[in-house]
Amino acid sequence: MSWTERSTELLAQLISQLCTEDLLQPDGDGSDGERLVLGPATYTFSATRGAFGSYQVVPGSVRRTATGILGNDESEEAVDPVQFLVDAAGILGLAGSTVAGYVAELSSTLAADVRMASTAVPNADLLGLSHSELEGHLTGHPLLVANKGRLGFSAADSLRYTPEARTPLRLVWLAVRRGLAEFRGTPELSEHAVVGRELSPEALEAFRSQLVDPDSYVWLPCHPWQLDHVVRTQWARELATGEIVVLGEGPDEYLPTQSIRTMVNVSQPLRYQVKLPLKILNTSVYRGIPAHCTLAAPMVTQWLRGLWYRDEVFNRLGTELLGEVASVTVRHPQLSEGVPYQWTETLGCIWRDPLTPRLQAGETAWPLAAVLHRDAAGEPLVAAMIAASTADATTWVAELISTLVRPLLHLMHHYGITVNPHGENLSIICGPEGVPTRLVVKDLVDDINISTTPIPARGPEPDTHDRVLPRKPWHILRQYLVDALFLGVLNPLADILSEADLLTPDTFWGLLRGEIEAYTTAHPEHLDRLTATALLDKTFARYPLNGYRLTLGYTDLDTRPPIPVTGQMPNPLYEILGIPPSRPW
Repeated sequence: MSWTERSTELLAQLISQLCTEDLLQPDGDGSDGERLVLGPATYTFSATRGAFGSYQVVPGSVRRTATGILGNDESEEAVDPVQFLVDAAGILGLAGSTVAGYVAELSSTLAADVRMASTAVPNADLLGLSHSELEGHLTGHPLLVANKGRLGFSAADSLRYTPEARTPLRLVWLAVRRGLAEFRGTPELSEHAVVGRELSPEALEAFRSQLVDPDSYVWLPCHPWQLDHVVRTQWARELATGEIVVLGEGPDEYLPTQSIRTMVNVSQPLRYQVKLPLKILNTSVYRGIPAHCTLAAPMVTQWLRGLWYRDEVFNRLGTELLGEVASVTVRHPQLSEGVPYQWTETLGCIWRDPLTPRLQAGETAWPLAAVLHRDAAGEPLVAAMIAASTADATTWVAELISTLVRPLLHLMHHYGITVNPHGENLSIICGPEGVPTRLVVKDLVDDINISTTPIPARGPEPDTHDRVLPRKPWHILRQYLVDALFLGVLNPLADILSEADLLTPDTFWGLLRGEIEAYTTAHPEHLDRLTATALLDKTFARYPLNGYRLTLGYTDLDTRPPIPVTGQMPNPLYEILGIPPSRPW
């Protein structure tokens, strides 16, 4: 794919999302499709409307009309998302610094997309990849237009450290003086147990030999980019005084996942995944790790495990929880309250359970985002998944929806807990027949929310004294399911399946409504909570992900602010006829 072709697609995506989020309001004139008057220029384009009031602009249909140098109107095909953003800046109310920052993110995304297109492979090859290898072929968040902004990475960094580089890297181990660093783990894990599991005996001995008193330090891995760009500069004093010691590269190779900062061990797949801070701005926020998250991760995991493994529904469904079992927190000795958060979240790590040991004989796993992928020929990967299975399209999709929503509905309504179920945080396990059977949930402490309503079933929360888990009312809890899963994954999936003539939108949304109705029937004791979450209501609140960055701009802030609400969006489940699931609750 050429630069112009991908630029044309990105422009269509940008217009689609800004109109979907109601930041721009097109008007159709009946002959030229939709029209946006943006002051210096007028844009016309063809678009279809989808669920949730979404727009899908047809790539290549966009034209820009502006006054030419001779005073007459000149119309030409529009292919440049940057030019569109500059034209729309006045209507959107964007400051110059916001325009410049977003242009940088758009340009970085476009460059990454073109590189990915040049190395894209057929679906037949993707079907044979492991879940960790597949991560490097997926093309990013379906709703966030500048989903590979990665401000802070150089061009060389992008070629080396991004998922699409598909290049294994080794982590650098640091020793940080106790008092500056703090280890925490679940009850069965000690520091020595974690480090001994993560390092070979030879590496362990080589690192210990560099320290006079090895046990006076807490050991942790560090991303090589973070070491070079942040640790060696921001922590230069601690390095000079020996409070931090660079021990050297670990022996194992890792691949980054879609989130960039989470690493999967490909040398020893039974070892932990590692979540590491990166001082880059990507998909709305800097990718550090807050101290409250590293400190709380093991206790939140232990609490959730207690609920999970005692729960009959989770056990029957086979839902897997990848716990964040150990962590290291390193607080900066001077920087704290009131300082922009990217400066206070620069050192630390979280070790997470690996996925591979959870797979049974004949099972395969893949990130949920894979269902939205298209290969080098533009063919949807989900179509190849269905064709490779023993099921027809309707059955396969019904099993996917059931695998996804049953544990999430139960978690939210029985326990008053929600995760952030987007395409990165969930994985799907398929049985030997290639049909979805089990759900994998990860990224816990950063994305767990609980109801303000006390729920006896969940017992005492693990943060009674120092609050870590946000408390939200039911109508806010439901938005995690609505925005991350329904809008962020299922809506584009419905469009892909319809375009491929595999499933109609009515059938797709009917299957989802059928699952919600079946849960309601099976659990009348939760009727008050189901009424409060109102998943079958006429409308949902709209939280504009792209508008969040454009509204917030690029000003340094000491906290991550919430996404503002901008009106309502229609619910495709409201009037659709529910299709009862073939498997009862």
